[in-house]
Amino acid sequence: MNEAQMQKVATGAGFIAALDQSGGSTPKALEHYGVPEAAYASDEEMFDLMHEFRSRIITAPAFDGDRILGAILFEQTMDRDVAGMAAPSYLWERRNVVPFVKVDEGLAAEADGVRLMKPFAKLESVLERARRRQVFGTKMRSFISRAHAGGITAVVDQQFEYALKILDAGLVPILEPEVDITSTEKALAERLLRQDITERLPSVPEGQQVMFKLSIPTEDDFYADLIRHPKVLRVVALSGGYPQQEANARLARNHGLIASFSRALTEGLRQQQSDEEFDQVLAASVKAIHQASIT
Repeated sequence: MNEAQMQKVATGAGFIAALDQSGGSTPKALEHYGVPEAAYASDEEMFDLMHEFRSRIITAPAFDGDRILGAILFEQTMDRDVAGMAAPSYLWERRNVVPFVKVDEGLAAEADGVRLMKPFAKLESVLERARRRQVFGTKMRSFISRAHAGGITAVVDQQFEYALKILDAGLVPILEPEVDITSTEKALAERLLRQDITERLPSVPEGQQVMFKLSIPTEDDFYADLIRHPKVLRVVALSGGYPQQEANARLARNHGLIASFSRALTEGLRQQQSDEEFDQVLAASVKAIHQASIT
């Protein structure tokens, strides 16, 4: 475990950038970037275009460790180079940004108001590659649509089951049981989720910590006890579909909760922009999200 990285994630004043769009979400991310599906003829070409987009973000002047604590990478990005260096090494050595990697393999079909993660078929090999590339932690996402107690318990149980394996491998897991921000049952789902997480935290071995990535809660400061919990390294928030301005406003009302935005971070970035225009838009986003994260 890299102690400098641990200290930065634990106490740094900033946020975590989510650059981990996977196969299912990549076409929409490219579309928002101004690249239509007609621009690529295969998954390989699609992922090459997405890597160019991510590399443009990572190498931009505004993307640095002064305001960005970490970056969550897609598994392919972890294995690729940025500016002639392995992506995780470039992040840490050139940008002072702590690298994480997405390890889940997508979502199963909905049942009991939730979508569990598909069973992990390659976790050991991904974790081994992550260790070799000096990645600090991982991220894995489930999805909660309704306040179904059994479904939410199943989500939390699965998240913790894999989290303990990731801790055993020497990496810090980010557990992401996302609650649908459009759900009419969002507030109740959050109450059930918080209860189940609190009940499962004692299973984390003494001396170790996990992280959580959660939807910005309906009730301000709802996750304050989790943020202070000794077995929780950090709690970060996803934007969940809120536009950046609204996501920032909601986040700023939650003390100690920091951003881990994806869509809201890349809002307004376009392939057709000059590097100067691109950098200006990204710099404004980084500044605003950072400000919302240090309340």
